[in-house]
Amino acid sequence: MVAIYAVQDSGSRGRLYPEVESPVRSPWQRDRDRVLHSAGFRTLQYKTQVFINHEGDFFRTRLTHSLEVAQIARSIARSLDLNEDLTETVSLAHDLGHTPFGHAGEDALALAMKDWGCFDHNTQSLRLVTALEARYHAFDGLNLTWEALEGLAKHNGPVKRPTPYFVEYDAKHHLDLQSHASAEAQVAAMSDDIAYHGHDLDDGLRAGLLSFEDIEDLPLVGEALRRSRDMERQIGREASDQAQRVRHETIRVVINQLATDLTNQTRRNLEALNPQSADDIRHAGYPVVAFSPEMREANKAIRKFLYARMYRHWRVNRMARKAKIAVREIFDILSEDPGLLPDPLRGRAKAADDVQRRRLVADYIAGMTDRFAMEEHRRLTDLSVLG
Repeated sequence: MVAIYAVQDSGSRGRLYPEVESPVRSPWQRDRDRVLHSAGFRTLQYKTQVFINHEGDFFRTRLTHSLEVAQIARSIARSLDLNEDLTETVSLAHDLGHTPFGHAGEDALALAMKDWGCFDHNTQSLRLVTALEARYHAFDGLNLTWEALEGLAKHNGPVKRPTPYFVEYDAKHHLDLQSHASAEAQVAAMSDDIAYHGHDLDDGLRAGLLSFEDIEDLPLVGEALRRSRDMERQIGREASDQAQRVRHETIRVVINQLATDLTNQTRRNLEALNPQSADDIRHAGYPVVAFSPEMREANKAIRKFLYARMYRHWRVNRMARKAKIAVREIFDILSEDPGLLPDPLRGRAKAADDVQRRRLVADYIAGMTDRFAMEEHRRLTDLSVLG
């Protein structure tokens, strides 16, 4: 039983293309299953979170990140009596539009498309689930519910400057882009922050980009580290056996404290607002799902640290530079010579105008995994590799 302010199973605004709903699954269970079975979701297995796929088998990918977001979000949604299935759907779908090589690939593709209609991963996620997935006889895309699409479009807040595709889609399936999203989508967005702060610290420590000494003074993280080290010393394990347990326990505590604070502050916000429907959440004028002021400051400090010490680390910068070059060269080569595209894209590109052709190439690149993008770049640029 969900709260009065949650999205109700019986209250969906439906789908763009009407369908008979399942007698055994809620609309959002059905949405979740469509996301899980999509080609776009499977490619996340080999798409960069921070480290490019071949750098190590144990680093997070976009797929493991999305699963971790969904796990955190579902737990918080349950605590707040929200619609867990809708929360999980938005969490699993929120990164579907990411390019290979993470933000480096997105930056390169955004620059390449600057004069041809723009590119960003949020818009690409919407394009994927509304147009690009080709799985059903009756429609393109996945035909997700209005609530899932709203969450995907607005999980980071109102869309103040919609891209051309947002405008185009909104004209036929109005998503109320200027309001906030449901509490379920807001939980998914905040769980994204919690997940990547935790696992990026974990991956940074594992990769040797960060050390325990580097994080000792970080708010929240430093205290969790000290407690974990003290516990290991009390147990009396050999120093060589402590590091892995200390790392895992530190990250576990950080994620738990972030999630707990978010849940408690959101409860206080809900009590103050006293919403009587999901629409009251949407039209509150501010995000109802939020950290406490103290935790918000700690979260900012963690984000600032990660940007300075990990995302801009010279080793990450080198891989990002190479990734940007590869993406831009693939884009330029295929845009200038669409005859190099594989079937059936080649025929479609030859019949397209300049803008449509570049959008088609951008869609092709955005759907690549890290590994496929590296292979495609070699096929297009290296004479020793067969086309």
